[in-house]
Amino acid sequence: MINVFHIVSSKTWGGAERYASDLVAHMRHDPDFYVEVVSAKNDDIIEQFQKMDIPVSILPLKGIRDIDSPVRLARMLRKGKNIVHVHTYRDAVTAVMARIISDNPNTKVVFTPHTLKKPTFNYVSKKVYNNIDHYVFVSQFAYDHFLAHAAPRIKKSLTSVIPESVLNTDTSAQAPVPDLRKELKMTPEQALIMFHSRLNHEKGVDVLLKAITDLDRESYKLVMLGEGQDKAVQRIKSYIIENKLVHNVHLLGFQRNMHGYLWQCDFGVQPSAIPEMQGISNLEYMKQGKPIITTNNGAQQEYVRNMENGILVKPNNVEQLAEAIKTLVNDRELIHRMGRQAKHDFDTNLNYESFYHKITSLYSRLLND
Repeated sequence: MINVFHIVSSKTWGGAERYASDLVAHMRHDPDFYVEVVSAKNDDIIEQFQKMDIPVSILPLKGIRDIDSPVRLARMLRKGKNIVHVHTYRDAVTAVMARIISDNPNTKVVFTPHTLKKPTFNYVSKKVYNNIDHYVFVSQFAYDHFLAHAAPRIKKSLTSVIPESVLNTDTSAQAPVPDLRKELKMTPEQALIMFHSRLNHEKGVDVLLKAITDLDRESYKLVMLGEGQDKAVQRIKSYIIENKLVHNVHLLGFQRNMHGYLWQCDFGVQPSAIPEMQGISNLEYMKQGKPIITTNNGAQQEYVRNMENGILVKPNNVEQLAEAIKTLVNDRELIHRMGRQAKHDFDTNLNYESFYHKITSLYSRLLND
């Protein structure tokens, strides 16, 4: 049996936490693995994993000046075959120090970067990067970006591109969701558009609102799922009121049963202003058989084929985004055709079982070579 420890030190739930959550949720049913989460003291994060009956060990996880965390983690790594999977450089520091202290040759450190932050190389970071056993990138775009700044310091033989996927979620045990069309008093002809992510400029919220402002108000409803900082949310609400979009745009906040909402929409819009390492929100729509309108500034181009399973637009381009939304709002058959293709592409190329097999095969290879 292989012991897998995912270190999660963030104070907020984001892409890295979702990545780890899906993996441990699937892995806890796999008899070949024991899985545990190592977390900083954050009640919201810890609760998410405890709900899945995942063991959670709490450590300070404060980075290079934190000696307590690697010492305590090392005690967990002294015996057996262990994988420590980290998602930030700071946690990589903890994992590498713990592996050295444990003196267990059967412990390997895997690092999956989730941000576009450029790796920096000084005396300490070189030591850390040189002691990571394998790098897993969630997309070719993520790989190219990281290696552009890390090569030749990191051997390509220690890297893999394993495109991130979305775990199939059983929504039956989760909180029930309302019938959105009924609750919003929509006609059959109206398009239900959905956005779900953080409510901020980086995710293109302001561009989206501007893009829908001049659309026929009788042709659509936009549901926005997610949270943001108070000032950002207030600006959004002010824009909605000032532009008389109150009956068209509905802010529903963060929802745990996300899939219960997504399947109800006609298509999703995720106009990220910054490059996406993979764009997990886009994949969630594709899994549900929904076309996606998104930007062409990151890994989105690796799986969204323009006018086939979705529409690609330039970031921060209000006119292009408005035209793309209008195209789908006015063509129900195009929505269905793109949705079918999106579902097919996800099931064929991006399904979670394939992702999981590649990750677990990597874990086994690292410990058995």
